[in-house]
Amino acid sequence: MKLVKTIATGVLLAGMSTASFAGGHGFKCKVSEDSMAKPGGFPDRALTMIVPYGPAGGSGQVASAMAKAVTELTSVDINRDHKPGGSGTVGMTAYMASPADGYNVLEHIDDASSAHALDSSKPNPGKDLIPLVISQVTFSQIYIRSNETRYNDWKSFVAWVKKQGGKATIANVSKEGSMERVSMKFITDATGMKIQQISFDKGAPRYGALMGGQVDALFEQPGDVKKFLDSGDFKPILTIFNERPKAFADVPTHVEMGMKFTPLLRFRGFYVNAKAPADRVKWLQWAFQRGYCQDSYQKFNDSKFMSVIDSYRDTDGAKTLINGAIKQYREVYKSMGMAVK
Repeated sequence: MKLVKTIATGVLLAGMSTASFAGGHGFKCKVSEDSMAKPGGFPDRALTMIVPYGPAGGSGQVASAMAKAVTELTSVDINRDHKPGGSGTVGMTAYMASPADGYNVLEHIDDASSAHALDSSKPNPGKDLIPLVISQVTFSQIYIRSNETRYNDWKSFVAWVKKQGGKATIANVSKEGSMERVSMKFITDATGMKIQQISFDKGAPRYGALMGGQVDALFEQPGDVKKFLDSGDFKPILTIFNERPKAFADVPTHVEMGMKFTPLLRFRGFYVNAKAPADRVKWLQWAFQRGYCQDSYQKFNDSKFMSVIDSYRDTDGAKTLINGAIKQYREVYKSMGMAVK
């Protein structure tokens, strides 16, 4: 493990440019913080991590990488319990029903923030939960098969879709009001194209649908489909971010294609019930924030294009990010005419 690693902790604003995220400052992984005494012997057994999505998608991958990193650091095993369904609601419900003793932790994404934004009776991830760390922040893209012959770039794709009379398809998540669904509404409104969104809660069937030709395109984040990019099976035709990331310098952004909406970003992190004992929460914050610094986790993030945007947020930074996301989604939902409770 590197003795010192500098990571930005500033607030993420979706409308900022990639240049705004360049260069880290603030948080430093120091060798003096490599250990922390267990409060009252906690934990004296394995932790359970509930993951509200399948193992093959982005959440499953980040949960596996963080569990490995925390175990490397602390020698405490973490058992992952995947509970996909309802775009995160099944897993969230299961987690909130589990004992608030610190032995149960949760992986979740910005879906938790958007769900609360739409319905305030849903758990607030910044209040009902304590964010231990936000470990990934990323942008989305639209992908096609590399061997596709009907279109080969964004402009030709839009032209083709418009000729299909609403029969063209794109693989996406199922939850109305999710980041993916809202982004696709922005895109279809801006382009005037009509496209059917085919719902998949699990990553593997979603990617398989594009690979097998059951859908015409895919909405996803680059790290989640990296193996398909590396193999040459998929290629991005649109980046939903204000500037071209260096890793995708040849792919146009939605801004360049004449779309003026502020991009919504995906973020993933780890949480504990706010009712958990404070001394156990403090140890978990240390373990997961230090887990982010482990070489194995840093290597994982780098391999998933997660260094394009500064991904680290400690508890306070995560709360700021979550509160901002909730406010942003509420404004978006109201503008869309959705019933915000």
